[in-house]
Amino acid sequence: MYAGLPLAFALWDRGVEVHLANLSFGPLTLVPPERWLEPNVAAVTPDVARRVSYFPELALAHWLAEQRLPSTVYALRRTGVQPLRAAYRNLVSSLGVDAIVLVDGGTDILLRGDESGLGTPVEDIGSLAAVAGLDVPIKLVTCLGFGIDAYHGVNHVQVLENLAALDRDGGYLGALSIPSDSREAALYRDAVAAAQAATPQRPSIVNGQIAAALSGESGDTGFTRRLSGPTLFVNPLMAMYFTVELMALAARCLYLDRLEETPTVRHIEVQIEQFRSGVDRRIPRAFPH
Repeated sequence: MYAGLPLAFALWDRGVEVHLANLSFGPLTLVPPERWLEPNVAAVTPDVARRVSYFPELALAHWLAEQRLPSTVYALRRTGVQPLRAAYRNLVSSLGVDAIVLVDGGTDILLRGDESGLGTPVEDIGSLAAVAGLDVPIKLVTCLGFGIDAYHGVNHVQVLENLAALDRDGGYLGALSIPSDSREAALYRDAVAAAQAATPQRPSIVNGQIAAALSGESGDTGFTRRLSGPTLFVNPLMAMYFTVELMALAARCLYLDRLEETPTVRHIEVQIEQFRSGVDRRIPRAFPH
C-alpha cells in the first residue's frame, strides 16, 4: 500500500483517478457494516476511528486527508483466491476500474516457486492469482524495495534471473527511479514517518528501508529494533520500481494453478508447502561483482 504511494502521487498530479487498496492485517472489525462493499472488502475512511495501535489503512487515510488527497483506502480481507477475486471484482465494478497495478514492497512476488527461498509469498501470489482471473484491460505488477527480501531468505540474483526471463518473454517493462528530491519522494517519506509515529512498536521494515534509501542513506541504518539476525543493506536500488506485465508473471509461476480454488489463506499456505516439498530448487548464487 505505502510502496504504491509515489506512483499514486504522480498519477494524481496528472489528473488520473487513482484508488488505493491493501490486503489488510488491520483490525477490520472496527469498520462499520455500512462501509463494507462485500464480505471481503471495506472502505476505510478517516472517520472510522482516531487512535488505533495498529491499523495501516486507517493511518494512511488520516494522512491523506491531512494532505487534501483522496482519503478512502480499501481494505481487502486476507483470504483465499476465490473470495479475494470476488472482492477485487466488486471494486472493479463499483469504481469503474480500467487498470490494476499490484505493488509489492520488496520483490518476492517475482519468484516463480523453484528458487532457494520464496520470502513471504502467501499474500503476494494469492493476489497475483486473484487478479490474473479478472477481465481488466491493463494489469501490471510493480516492485519497490529491491534487496529488502534478503531478510526473508530471498536470493536476489534469482530475482534478476527471473526479470531477465520475463524480458525474453516480452513481459518486463523496465525500471523507474524515484528521485530523492522529488515531490513524490518527499510526500512518501512524510507518509512513512506519520505511519511510524502512529505505530511506534510496529514500524514497517519495508517502507522504513525504502524511505531511508530515498533519503540518500546506505548500509545498515538500524532504524528499528524489530530486526534481528541478518541486517539489511539499504541502497539506491530500493528506490526503483521494477514493472512487469501481470499475465506474463502469472504464466511463469510454477504453482499458481494449485491456488485457483483456495477458499482461505491457510489453503494457500498448504498448497505452497506441498509444492515446495516436491520441487527441485535452484542453487542460489552471490552477486559476481
